[in-house]
Amino acid sequence: MSGTTPTDPIAEAFESHRDRLRAVAHRVLGSHADAEDVVQEAWLRLSRQDADTINNLGGWLTTVVGRISLDVLRSGRTRPEVSFDDRPSEATVTLDTAPAPDELVSLGDSVGLALLTVLDSLRPDERLAFVLHDVFAVPFAEIGTILGKSADATKMLASRARRKVRSAQEQPTGAGRQQREVVQAFLAAARDGEFEQLLHVLHPEVKFTVHTPNGRFVTLGATEVATRARVAGGAARGHAATVNGCPGVIAWSADGTPLSVLAFTVTDGRITEITAVIDPAVLAVMGLPDPV
Repeated sequence: MSGTTPTDPIAEAFESHRDRLRAVAHRVLGSHADAEDVVQEAWLRLSRQDADTINNLGGWLTTVVGRISLDVLRSGRTRPEVSFDDRPSEATVTLDTAPAPDELVSLGDSVGLALLTVLDSLRPDERLAFVLHDVFAVPFAEIGTILGKSADATKMLASRARRKVRSAQEQPTGAGRQQREVVQAFLAAARDGEFEQLLHVLHPEVKFTVHTPNGRFVTLGATEVATRARVAGGAARGHAATVNGCPGVIAWSADGTPLSVLAFTVTDGRITEITAVIDPAVLAVMGLPDPV
């Protein structure tokens, strides 16, 4: 943060709230880069504000971050996360065991990309109301100040968003089910060595990227990928996962050490891209969930 020193009391106060502000912005926007920009903008606004006029700094900063995030949502300026293929160690990986609706309030910072994908279907004001209240316990009156609505109207927005989230959690989309079925068909064919079935589910120009201890290797084309699919076959007994929004699989060894993470891109019923990580050093820093 530029223009501050460790002895600056305003800077120190801001730093004490930084992690929470970043978490709020990230949960609302779904992008680490956007969250950092929002927090920086909040600092700039605080630096221009007379601190003596702020009675509750935490509440004031949450309001500012909420308003900036809402503006970003409404303008459609949010940026996608870094792709799994580019920086696998920063991938968001969650097991495909959807939380019960009643557990959503307690998830806090553990809310993963699966929920963020659901949030994308909400209107900006619904999304903000839901995240601030249900995840961060911000009172409806404070959220209403951000939205320019009454507390009762804000409560209705959050309630409407909650119903949509619960419905999405309970009823996976047809597209998501179809993609998972294509991936399962690929894994079964890879495990059983069914070459023709592999060709059936692979796009002719499929790209297969494998991150190994010796570097990253790329294979192009359905025939070539099908002949090298054994690395994926071992994941057939792994657990279904969501990797940066894509259907994927995590496999572990008997002692619980991660063996591999795979992510699949499925378009029009065929796999167009596969990314596999089998490098133990990369797997160790991915923050993967424990075996189930």
